Amino acid sequence: MGPAKENVSSQTQNRPNEWKIEQGLAGADLPLLDMTGPETKIIPPQVFGKPTKNVEAIKAVGDRNQLFKMERKGWKGFVEWENHPEKKAAAHKILTLQTFPPNPEFQMGEIPPTNPVLPGTHWKMWHHAIGGELDAVPDDSWKTVLEEKHPDMLHLLQFPYNGEPPKRLVTDQVITPNPLHFVRNHGGIPIINRDDFSFLIDGLVANPQSFTLDDLMDESRFPRVKKTITMQCSGTRRIEQILKYPGQGDEVPQAPWAEGAIGTAEYEGVSLKKVIKACGGLVDGAKHLEFYGAETYFKDDHCMNYIASVPWSKVKANEVLLVWNMNGEPLPRIHGFPLRTMVLGYIGARSVKWLYRIKAIREPSRAPVQSQEYLYFPQQVGKHNFRLTDGIQIQEMPVSSAIMSPWTKQVVVHAGKIRCKGWAYSGGGRWPERVELSADGGFNWYTVPLEHMSKKRTWTWRTWEMDLPCDAEGWIEIVVRCWDNALNTQPPDVRTAWNWGLHVTSSCHRISVYSVNTTKPETKARMDEFERRGVPFAPLTVPLAFPAQTWEDYEKFWEKNGPRDAEDD
Repeated sequence: MGPAKENVSSQTQNRPNEWKIEQGLAGADLPLLDMTGPETKIIPPQVFGKPTKNVEAIKAVGDRNQLFKMERKGWKGFVEWENHPEKKAAAHKILTLQTFPPNPEFQMGEIPPTNPVLPGTHWKMWHHAIGGELDAVPDDSWKTVLEEKHPDMLHLLQFPYNGEPPKRLVTDQVITPNPLHFVRNHGGIPIINRDDFSFLIDGLVANPQSFTLDDLMDESRFPRVKKTITMQCSGTRRIEQILKYPGQGDEVPQAPWAEGAIGTAEYEGVSLKKVIKACGGLVDGAKHLEFYGAETYFKDDHCMNYIASVPWSKVKANEVLLVWNMNGEPLPRIHGFPLRTMVLGYIGARSVKWLYRIKAIREPSRAPVQSQEYLYFPQQVGKHNFRLTDGIQIQEMPVSSAIMSPWTKQVVVHAGKIRCKGWAYSGGGRWPERVELSADGGFNWYTVPLEHMSKKRTWTWRTWEMDLPCDAEGWIEIVVRCWDNALNTQPPDVRTAWNWGLHVTSSCHRISVYSVNTTKPETKARMDEFERRGVPFAPLTVPLAFPAQTWEDYEKFWEKNGPRDAEDD
């Protein structure tokens, strides 16, 4: 008995994008295969209904303009959530009395070819849903982006704003200009007047007290510190993980960063250790400092302020600064004006912006950013089985590096050497000691000459340039790796770096380029002919526009080398 034949009918069961779905190019539309029983079952992806809203019940919660009104003079867009459980309860009720569109899927399909790449629809809707002081925050924040950032910035997420400079400008200067420094915001940008600013230090300190910016700037009380610091987002190079192995897809914690989520600037401020000392020091077993940012953060239908913590040992080592200047200018609003923390060698998420409170506590913060996000999970942990305690809380950044030029999939016409440039960095006060490049996927390595690397110092990256020897033609893989001063280096492949949260892509950075080596006589002749005929060489995949060989040469070849098929003697 032969195999059953599929019923032929005029009604197709194919979806419009059937070919893309079957080839994994629209992975979010793939059904789940349930093979737990004797028969494989097809389970279609989740289908969401239209958003709903209980208008009357929301009105009954109260007047949002009164519930969430401005509470500190000169602090626009700020709601203090942590001392007001009644506000948190009201906001939670408002959010749960309505539904919102599904979380956008940007990993298992095409990433939008727009700038901004992602709009941040959820976060805009949540701010407008709470209303009051939050209602104008999305528009105010975007206005600030346009005022303070370079026009060529790549806007990965419009709100809350996430943006990085284009590759050609990432390492253009060793010190990143303020308009080109990457931004990773977790909420809207509060607009705070300098003269109305103060912050509180409380919790387990001997003498809780408030400080103004002028208090901190009083050099008779606090020694002034200037420090050049590289700050890196733990999402740097996340796109490499996404393109091979998608993971947790929340648009805010997991924005699709490339290699530009890193920047270096000179900051001016004071050591937090000195300010804690002015409060009489820590008491009652305090071992951690919790930082409160003025932006509103959303998590699971709850509103809160942005909170993260660092251990006292980090502060005691004078490795946590309170800063008000960036590259000789007051902090831009988008970078935390009037005051932010700078935690040297840690992920950027700990360097809290728009600081309004520091609380001394015994344990690491239980706030979501510290306890539920920025976690590095084992490879077999994911949506199906993860627990928060499976993840390592990310603090110091590991050694990493990236190629800024050329770009992946680029055609490079060269004369035996490919000009490359990029950056290298290691967290925790370590520094890049050696940078190596390979043109053959990591088999042979060439060391970047020290004179082609920027100055060596703690807490900062080193930018580098090199003419990489390359004899091969066709598709090649250029790889970079860094060795820091502790001889830490990078794992070889992105698979070894993959984790459900898509954090810390520390594997060797690999790009595929098409090598056209004009030291080869045949290649030189062909490229000269392109120029002589006025025919563009790019795009690479467009067929050759003129004969590759004369028929005379063709016939001479077979005359010399015999027919295509061997003869039977």
